[in-house]
Amino acid sequence: MEMAQRPATRHTRGGLRQMQSLNLDAKIRLSKGRIKAWYEFWDGEVYVCFSGGKDSTVLLHLVRQMYPDVPGAFTDTGLEYPEIRDFVKTVENVEWLRPAMNFRAVIEKYGYPVVSKRIAGYVHDICHARSDSNTKRLRLTGIRKDGTYSPMSKISKKWVPLCDAPFKVSGKCCDVLKMRPTIAYEKRTALKPYLGMMASEGMNRRSTYFKYGCNAFDLTRPRSTPLAFWTDRDIWDYVRRFNVPYSPIYDMGYSRTGCMFCMFGVHMEKAPNRFQQMAQTHPKQYRYCMKKLRLAEVLDFIGVSYEPVSAG
Repeated sequence: MEMAQRPATRHTRGGLRQMQSLNLDAKIRLSKGRIKAWYEFWDGEVYVCFSGGKDSTVLLHLVRQMYPDVPGAFTDTGLEYPEIRDFVKTVENVEWLRPAMNFRAVIEKYGYPVVSKRIAGYVHDICHARSDSNTKRLRLTGIRKDGTYSPMSKISKKWVPLCDAPFKVSGKCCDVLKMRPTIAYEKRTALKPYLGMMASEGMNRRSTYFKYGCNAFDLTRPRSTPLAFWTDRDIWDYVRRFNVPYSPIYDMGYSRTGCMFCMFGVHMEKAPNRFQQMAQTHPKQYRYCMKKLRLAEVLDFIGVSYEPVSAG
């Protein structure tokens, strides 16, 4: 069968702002167009990468309105909130994927996920590079091999002490626990993913959107992000309008439902941060990650509070 023509869906910053300002009805129509184009291009050999969070829940609902038999795949890292796992169990036609390593093995072998994936990766590079290597110079000074300066290629002064921390630091956690099982699933099934990512969620996602649009056919791992121009408000408006079931974790005050023990970005959160909140809502998991996994030591080192905040 001849594949459908690839539509041009690339956007500028101004174009993204314009798309984000559209009303929900217009966004639904546009997203359904992206979903249809992706489905037809791959002759229906597609799936939804389903995390159990609100964004992928809305995406799955949209996709299955058009194509009810499209499967979902959930990566069970062992780090999801219990409410997320219980919710995923209620959704039909979702395959559970499991990584080869658990979180404890990952931090023992590679290191803790601290600050951000980029910074953690730079710390790992510095700690494992030769003292005279170009990689170490780049990560510490931003000076490339050709002598040019790249400010985004170096670690900020604030986080240089992590290079001498009494624990390992690495950004490999996501790759080991999430990406490897997902890539293995895609190789086994030959299915191409829909992802519930939005451009508003970070610089890297915006850059990818500007370059490739919603349907990124030309990436090494092709992917479709039909909700890229949506906002959190759009997600909740959609949930309420169509009465879409979602995980009760959001009704417990959580806005972020990623891996429970991940420390990426926690230094930027106001009190109560994710761990202080966890102490109140999930005390068993809180004690495990603070004591057994020694996250308390890591959080102390980076100056992040984790003790429960008193109600008074």
